[in-house]
Amino acid sequence: MSAETLHIQASLSVGGFTLAVDEHIGLDGVTAVFGPSGSGKSTLLRVIAGFEAPSAGRIALAGEVWFDSRAGVNLAPHRRPVGFMFQDARLFAHLDVAGNLAFAERRVRRALPGFERQAVVAALDLHDLLARPVAELSGGERQRVALARTLLSAPRLLLLDEPLAALDRARKAEILPYLETLPRRFRIPTLYVSHDIDEVAGLADHMLVLADGRVQQHGSAAAVVERLDLQPLAGRYEGGVLLEGRVVGHDERLQLSFVDVGGDRLTLPLLARVAAGETVRVRIRARDVSIATRRPEGLSIRNILPGTLATVDSDPRTGVASAAVQLQGAHIRARLTLAAVEELGLAAGMPVYALVKSVSFEGRD
Repeated sequence: MSAETLHIQASLSVGGFTLAVDEHIGLDGVTAVFGPSGSGKSTLLRVIAGFEAPSAGRIALAGEVWFDSRAGVNLAPHRRPVGFMFQDARLFAHLDVAGNLAFAERRVRRALPGFERQAVVAALDLHDLLARPVAELSGGERQRVALARTLLSAPRLLLLDEPLAALDRARKAEILPYLETLPRRFRIPTLYVSHDIDEVAGLADHMLVLADGRVQQHGSAAAVVERLDLQPLAGRYEGGVLLEGRVVGHDERLQLSFVDVGGDRLTLPLLARVAAGETVRVRIRARDVSIATRRPEGLSIRNILPGTLATVDSDPRTGVASAAVQLQGAHIRARLTLAAVEELGLAAGMPVYALVKSVSFEGRD
C-alpha cells in the first residue's frame, strides 16, 4: 500500500453550514469518511477533488500542493490525480460499456501510469457487458462500470461518495465484494464516504468521523468502532468491536461456519463463499453481548465464551454500563444496564462468560 499522506486543511462555509477540517490522512488502504447525513462528508470529498474551493487552507498529497489559499494555488479538478465516483453512476447513455471505458482512457495524460484495461475488466467481471448499452444495465452493473471507468482514469487516490446509497439490498450485496477487494488488488488508497456503519465495518481500515463539519474521531476502524461515544453518530447502541479471524471449517448440513478468533471459536451462519483457512472480519455489537457469572445451560445461543472482565464503566446519568471482556487473544464489549452490573456484582478481574447473541460477517479477506 501507498505510504503517502494527504494533508487537508480547509475551511468552507455554504449557507448555514461550515466545514472546518485539519487532518493528515495516511493513505494505506481504505479510509471511511463516516457520519450522519449533513455532517460534511460529501463536501469534504468535493473539496479534495477540487469541485469546491475552500475559503482558506491547504491541500497536498505527498508534498504535491493542490490548493493553497496563501500562495494562490488551486489546481483544477482535471489536474488532480483523483478518481471520483458519485452516488449515481453518471455514465454516458449514448455509449455502450466499452465506449464509456474508452472515454476514460482517452482522458488520461500519457505521463501518468495507469491500470491495464484488461485487468480492470476482469476484476469487475465486465467482459460480458462490454457491448451492452448503458440503458440495459442494472443498478449494480452501472456502478461496476462507473468504478471501472474511475480506475481507468489513472488516479493516485480514489474518492467514493456513497456508491451504494442508491442501490437496494440485493444490488448492494452484488457490488460489495468488488469494493472490498479492488483497493487492495490495485493498491490504490481510497476515501470512502458512508453513513452506514455496516458498510464501514466491512470495508475500512481507518475511519474519519465527521459531525457538523468537524472531525470527531480519526483512527483505525477497529478502534473507532469500539468507542461507544460513536453512538450519536452511528445510531443507538452501535458500539462494538471488529475482530479478525480465520475460518476453520463449515457444517453445510447445519448451515454453519466456524471462525477462530485468537483461540476462541465463533459460530456463524454459513459463509458459503469463504474457504477454510481464509481470514475474515467479524463485527460484534456491544448490544448483542450479555454477561453471565456462571456458564449458562439450556440456551439457544451458540457463542458462549469464557473470559475475564477487564473493565466496567458505568454512567449513573443514563443507567448504562460498558464492559470489556478479555478472551484468549481478543476482547469484546458488552452494553449492560447499571442494574445488571449491581445485581451481578460485576467488577474488573472477575471470571465471566460472554454470551454473543449475534455476529455480523463483514466480508473482507
